[in-house]
Amino acid sequence: MKAEDYFQKDNCRICQSTSLEKVVELTPTPPGNNFLSKDQIGTKEKEYPLELHFCNICHHVQLGHVVDPSFLFQNNYSYVSGTSPVFVNHLSEYAKYVIDLFNLKKSSLIVDIGSNDGTCLSVFKKMGMRVLGVDPAKEIAKFATSRGVETIPDFFSINLANIILSEHGQADMITSHNTCAHIDELDGVIEGVEGLLNDDGVFIMEVGYFVDVFQNKWFDTIYHEHVDFHTVAPLKILFDRFNMELIRVERIRPQGGSIRVMVQKKKGLLKRDKSISTLISLEKKLGLNKADTFIDFQNQINIIKGKFQNLIQKIKNSGKSIAAFGAPTKATTLTYHFQIEKEHIDFIVDDNPLKQGFYSPGKHIPIYDASKIYSENPDYLLILAWNFADSIIEKHQKYVSMGGSFILPMPSPMIVKN
Repeated sequence: MKAEDYFQKDNCRICQSTSLEKVVELTPTPPGNNFLSKDQIGTKEKEYPLELHFCNICHHVQLGHVVDPSFLFQNNYSYVSGTSPVFVNHLSEYAKYVIDLFNLKKSSLIVDIGSNDGTCLSVFKKMGMRVLGVDPAKEIAKFATSRGVETIPDFFSINLANIILSEHGQADMITSHNTCAHIDELDGVIEGVEGLLNDDGVFIMEVGYFVDVFQNKWFDTIYHEHVDFHTVAPLKILFDRFNMELIRVERIRPQGGSIRVMVQKKKGLLKRDKSISTLISLEKKLGLNKADTFIDFQNQINIIKGKFQNLIQKIKNSGKSIAAFGAPTKATTLTYHFQIEKEHIDFIVDDNPLKQGFYSPGKHIPIYDASKIYSENPDYLLILAWNFADSIIEKHQKYVSMGGSFILPMPSPMIVKN
């Protein structure tokens, strides 16, 4: 990948203002999902800036630079929803919940933007709905289609929305999970949603909530795939520009802390509830409408960095071994900013077979399946997939019985057994 394959974003993706201010600067990294094969680890990888810019007009927070999305998502994308039992259960419960909440009828058309391996849509399909996925990861889209969830291998846009409209008709619901924070051309997506959705339909998107990131210091969710860090107040402004309105926002647990944002056309019949004003008030109380708040956020991150480095060095000085559990995209941000090297971490295990046998971006730490824990029996397991820490620890109590302990990196580094 060449340097010209990324650019600095000079305008706010929400309100189009150019009144942007850099407020957080992390260590540059290669793209966090760009895992390497053994014959690739001798090559130097290009590292890209990781900076947060704050809009002084609408108070949105976004990544300061955009890496070519075709490189990030289309050819070698390795995240699949179906490998996480926690997330599979979440998507299943979600589908049943919204069908009941909005009284969706059988044969309703459900379109999923960023549908991945079709895990979510498969639940809607089992309950009698017509489903259509859209995802630019070509191989994963092909896999989803092969298992019965028709998936268009492309980026969602106004042009694609018009094609779907002509071939399938209007959608009764458009849904998206952890995708809308990845999209640079967000205007085209929202315009496409408004055109594809029927007049009484609902658009529901789940995205990471920056309130959770801010309060828990989960800075590692800042990586090149995430170009936006959403809060409710700016989203209200965004949808208003496209003749749409927020009707409800729910805080949910996946990805460490997310919001489920429910939107309709302004002429829709659903009533708006108080959740929107409640969360906007919370955001103001936390100071997320002021640039100085984010500068303090950077300082807090660096305090955690110092504590983490001291803990790891103490363990290594005592002659103990450390491996890691999970190779999520955010682990690249954490290993770079916390300066974790191969001499600190012997290996990584991950339940996703698309990552096993490869090496982590930049640091080139080998990745195996979970059986490696029991053949090597490291003294400590650093949980890089911290949003799934509870289920990982519960599943691997055998490792604890063998004398092992877990390390949680944030919001305050600690050692745990249960």
